[in-house]
Amino acid sequence: MAGHRRARYKHEELPAQPGHHLRHLKGYAGLSAAVYTEIYTGLLRNSPARLLLFLTLGVPAVSLAMMFFVRPCTPATEEDSSEHSHFLYAQIASVLLGVFLLTTTVLNDTLSLSDAISYTFFGITVLLLLAPLAIPLKMTLYPTQRKRIGTTDASDEDKTEPFLPQSSSATDLGSFQEGYDDSDVNILLAEGEGAVLPMKKKRRPKRGEDFSFSQAFVKADFWLLFLVYFLGVGSAVTVLNNLAQIGIAAGNDDTTLLLCLLSFCSFLGRLVGGTVSEHYVRSKMLPRPIWIAFTQLLMILVYLLFASGLGGTLYVSTALIGVCYGVQIAVMVPVASELFGLKHFGKICSFMSLGNPLGALLFSGGLAGYVYDRESERQRTGGGGSGSCYGPDCFRLTFLVLAAVCGLGSLLSAVLTARVRPVYRMLYASGSFRQPAPSSR
Repeated sequence: MAGHRRARYKHEELPAQPGHHLRHLKGYAGLSAAVYTEIYTGLLRNSPARLLLFLTLGVPAVSLAMMFFVRPCTPATEEDSSEHSHFLYAQIASVLLGVFLLTTTVLNDTLSLSDAISYTFFGITVLLLLAPLAIPLKMTLYPTQRKRIGTTDASDEDKTEPFLPQSSSATDLGSFQEGYDDSDVNILLAEGEGAVLPMKKKRRPKRGEDFSFSQAFVKADFWLLFLVYFLGVGSAVTVLNNLAQIGIAAGNDDTTLLLCLLSFCSFLGRLVGGTVSEHYVRSKMLPRPIWIAFTQLLMILVYLLFASGLGGTLYVSTALIGVCYGVQIAVMVPVASELFGLKHFGKICSFMSLGNPLGALLFSGGLAGYVYDRESERQRTGGGGSGSCYGPDCFRLTFLVLAAVCGLGSLLSAVLTARVRPVYRMLYASGSFRQPAPSSR
């Protein structure tokens, strides 16, 4: 029992959730469209055949080569002073990469650049992509001594495991009782006195503990989070999938800049949205789903702006949709881990991610495609149609429906925020993530 007690002391407080590292990686995923645009316009010189060859051979070759550099990492038991600076360096490098990609895309779109300049831009892009490698190189060349998990000295042993009094089993309940409810403590005390008790029925996990997929599947919070993610991200991906047609309908024949802008703003939303939610959840215990509600309210206004067809608002609306899209992706991941634990996080998060393709199927392939084809057919029968659709009517009905969808999503986000507020008070009462008691004894 003493050994189990010492483990409770050592692992009750965790320094952080893994969400901020995953958020940074997903931020790079948000930049992928801008990176491919740079490769297509600069290195491949707008050749579709070369792009297909690159996607067929180049991407798998890079992925296979990177497999040999993946190594397990043992976290430190105490705060590492260099971890924050390393993470900040990686964020700054990724922001510089995004700004550089957006700038070069604007230059390629407005100016006629020579091959030498295009190749130079691509070389700088590769260097910025490889910038985070400076961190492991620095740690290899200048290693720092860090305390590993499981290593304790005599002073730590004295602090974490004081001797139990010999006379009574109930006089040292102060910190031992932490993590257990009263019934668990009474049962343990009775067992210590020699009582023979019937086997305790395994209880179901509470919110914040580790759920299996089947246990999470029947919870209202699970389906609320799925619906919120489906309505928000599913509507935003409709804009992403139809961005070229939206730009052409608005009179913009070259949509390369629009695609790069949406990609950059999606990256920015993932990075900034995750950082802001992390700050407020630790300082104010503010539930993360509230940021999904805010972004969906903003998306209502943006969709109404799209539907109005006002001149000069296309780029601003595209940028705002990208930011909201990125914020919701970044927030969903830690919310799923905080509500349902990390033991089966992969299954739960993968199911939540189905909201993205499902939204694309219903809102993009179904709604937007039908409205666009109907309006395009009307313009052709009216005379002068060329197969493409022009004017705000091509997507007006789609955007009005998407605005209503986000209205429902923001309402459900507010309900989810109110429901999970006690969970966040429990997890972040001390200012850092606090792992709840295990669900099975």
